[in-house]
Amino acid sequence: MADAITLEVVTPEREVVRESVDEVQLPGLSGYLGILPGHTPLLTELGIGPLTYKKGSGTGYVAVMGGFAEVLPERVTVLAEAAERSEEIDAARARTDLAEAEKKLNTGGADPNTDWDAVLKSVASARARLEAATHGERSATRET
Repeated sequence: MADAITLEVVTPEREVVRESVDEVQLPGLSGYLGILPGHTPLLTELGIGPLTYKKGSGTGYVAVMGGFAEVLPERVTVLAEAAERSEEIDAARARTDLAEAEKKLNTGGADPNTDWDAVLKSVASARARLEAATHGERSATRET
């Protein structure tokens, strides 16, 4: 069995991550999937949440907003609708976005035309971005 797996995270706009890693945790629709080198092949739909990967003693975080993942014994390819590395996310802006999204969630009942799916997706996306950003900040602090 190999001791590393290639992780590729891409969106329609760009390549977000391409690294050789030790382990990957993916946000699936029904929970997280843990992937190690040599994993059985699978194709899965992704939910919204932070994707994490370990490389040596470090951990990387990527906020993923839906998409699909193909897992092969030596590679994980994530085709995400949107994705951001933790170091690209402004944590203060993510907190503001989450507060605004939660406000819409709490006050949306006053408007009969509220698109609840869009509101729930914006809350989940803001939470994923904030979680990735704050975990990334903590990892960077520990490494220095």
